Amino acid sequence: MKRKIETKNYEFVVCGAGMSGICAAIAAARNGVKTALIHNRSVLGGNASSEVRIHISGASDSQKKPQLEEGGILHEIMLDNKAHNDWFSYPLWDLTLFNKVKTQPGLDLYLNTVMYDAQSTDGIITKINCYQETTEKHITFTANLFADCTGNGTLGYFAGAEFMTGSESRSKCGEKHAPDKENNNRMGNSILFRAVDRGEPVKFTPPSFAKKLDESDLAYRVHSSVIPDYSQAEDPEEYKRVSSFSSAGTEYGYWWVELSGESEDIIDDYENIRDELYSYFYGVWDHIKNGGDHGAANYDLEWVGALPGMRESRRLVGDYVLNECDILENRLFDDGVAYGGWGVDLHAPNGIKDKHLLPSQVWTFDGTYTIPYRCYYSKNIKNLFMAGRNISASKLGLASARVIGTCAVGGHAVGIAAAMCTEKNILPRMLNEYTDLLRQRILKEDGFIPGLENKDKNDIARTAEFTASSYLKGHGPECVISGVSRDYGDNKNSWKCELSPNTWIKARLKKACKLSQIRLTFDSNFTFPIRMTMAPARQRQQRRGVPPELVCDFDILVLRDGKTVKTIKVRGNHQRLCVCDFDMTLCDGFEVRILSTNGCQTVTVFEIRAY
Repeated sequence: MKRKIETKNYEFVVCGAGMSGICAAIAAARNGVKTALIHNRSVLGGNASSEVRIHISGASDSQKKPQLEEGGILHEIMLDNKAHNDWFSYPLWDLTLFNKVKTQPGLDLYLNTVMYDAQSTDGIITKINCYQETTEKHITFTANLFADCTGNGTLGYFAGAEFMTGSESRSKCGEKHAPDKENNNRMGNSILFRAVDRGEPVKFTPPSFAKKLDESDLAYRVHSSVIPDYSQAEDPEEYKRVSSFSSAGTEYGYWWVELSGESEDIIDDYENIRDELYSYFYGVWDHIKNGGDHGAANYDLEWVGALPGMRESRRLVGDYVLNECDILENRLFDDGVAYGGWGVDLHAPNGIKDKHLLPSQVWTFDGTYTIPYRCYYSKNIKNLFMAGRNISASKLGLASARVIGTCAVGGHAVGIAAAMCTEKNILPRMLNEYTDLLRQRILKEDGFIPGLENKDKNDIARTAEFTASSYLKGHGPECVISGVSRDYGDNKNSWKCELSPNTWIKARLKKACKLSQIRLTFDSNFTFPIRMTMAPARQRQQRRGVPPELVCDFDILVLRDGKTVKTIKVRGNHQRLCVCDFDMTLCDGFEVRILSTNGCQTVTVFEIRAY
């Protein structure tokens, strides 16, 4: 039979539609780049998808550092989800991601499409070959630029990119917690589950392949809703530490059902790991149900993951390798385009088999660090970006930077970088000359880079004079051009006032000019989580619906000589960043009239930009 063969030509091709790939593809398309997003699964999201169900953690370290919550496209997607998914439905989360990608102009999505080959010449990827299982089509993709967001670094591997695996020695980067000698230890794969209380006893009969486990096998892994008495333990303080690193209760978990395989290559061993994970998980559940009182008599399995989530495999080498020293020393790079705050979270090398070890060691730190642009493109493949857990990092650098929120903001930065490379007709390394502009564009799109302020010369609002109907002490109207679009450190970078029938903030421009866009950044209250999760404890931390602090209804009056020459009406807003486009209009000022919030009596505006 003749094969169905198609060729697709794009400016930018993103392989892998986890959260980093989604953000990279959307960011590039929004900036005018003809983009393809290729994914080998039927649903989007990667480890955050309905197939794996890892909730999105990031630099805020589960709201311990709320000022570091990720903004940008990732936050936008999660706010979309909050607008219509009060009950944490994973089918609705799938819909949120699908809708976001499919409705983005300039972006084409290819689901169920497996990349099996890449061709490169003189360090330039010329094309990749894919197979779409549902249509039986062979599709060749060509592009000027590619991004490897596969997690495993598959595109880079096929193209001949340099990569790292395992653990580096302490002498290589001077990392405090690195081993004396390099080794092939890696963090493993996990499957999750969800159980529900049926209100009456539920029996469980384990499958024949389930492991036979007892308390000695799980001594360092909390697996009961019955709070244990650890006062008589040999080391009570160590047991407390174990508890803090483990999923408590029996409703959701367990990330520590983790295995790294027996072979030298964790990717080659994926199918074997999955099968063995099943045997361990059902062994754990058999022990919980039938191995003593764990408070689980009424619990019934509702869902068990069939697609293990991966933490670590290949890491592609860039012009810089992020390491543990950068993280623990809070290093802020001059070319930093993303940031992290999650602890250096290193799992036991053999996962659940290391029953005498804590499932994870976490070295937390105050503050944040940035990730340099040089970690996001390949050292030897000239037109290859990467984002996600395959960026240029040591094992210990990855131990912090691998969490999904940090991966996603890196993807957003890569998408903007790809757009700039397309505009300038240059390759990724050449953009190092323009990283100041890249960083400013990231801020414009509600990204955050610690230590960086808005210096955009095209932002006409920066030199405007702002007045307001009223304001709370320390939150005057001039705060909307402070240069930082969130509260950070001791600085309060917002105009705040009590909502009234006459609530407004007005900008008077230095001189009359033509405007076609006004961007407003509102308050979504980073102290409350908004992530998709199936963990009941995490769900209880959240508020119903969109954050009430967000401005809902408002009008923008574009002014000329004191008269309104154009009015833009916005109703039902649920986003932190609201971009208002209109026909080019000559004006000497504008006024934003706040009509309502989503429930809060205080109005908060962090930033106003005008173009």
